[in-house]
Amino acid sequence: MISFDLKCIHDHVFEGWFRSSGDYEEQRGRRQIACPVCGSADVAKAVMAPAVAAKGNRRDAATAPASIAMTSGSPDQAKLEEMLGALAKAQTEMLEKSQWVGDKFAEQARAMYYGEAEQAPIHGTTNAQEARAMMEEGVPVAPLIVPVAPPESTH
Repeated sequence: MISFDLKCIHDHVFEGWFRSSGDYEEQRGRRQIACPVCGSADVAKAVMAPAVAAKGNRRDAATAPASIAMTSGSPDQAKLEEMLGALAKAQTEMLEKSQWVGDKFAEQARAMYYGEAEQAPIHGTTNAQEARAMMEEGVPVAPLIVPVAPPESTH
């Protein structure tokens, strides 16, 4: 298996595992890889640091304490899964009462904010720069906690 850092057209970076580089290329060509944040199938390999293994007879003393410290403060896995499940459920209930507007999200949200369209709960996609600009304008927007795929991409 090989791991690649991938990046969608909206600059979301995520990890993908493949049998080979060719397998990645094949799946990408068939648009079978989608961003878990926005659902975009327009993805490419992101810049990533090479994973260089240490020599078998050498140990890096500086990294050992860090790995121990990271695991000692970890939250309880069951509690974490329970909290994520509750967040996903709350988001699902909210999305059932919300209209998908796709890539027209920024336009629709601004129209409602400025009184040019009727207020209604909506969700859709936009890029990070546009989301930041809307927040600076005072438009009440927030990212979805759990990534969702656009309705037209689900089977």
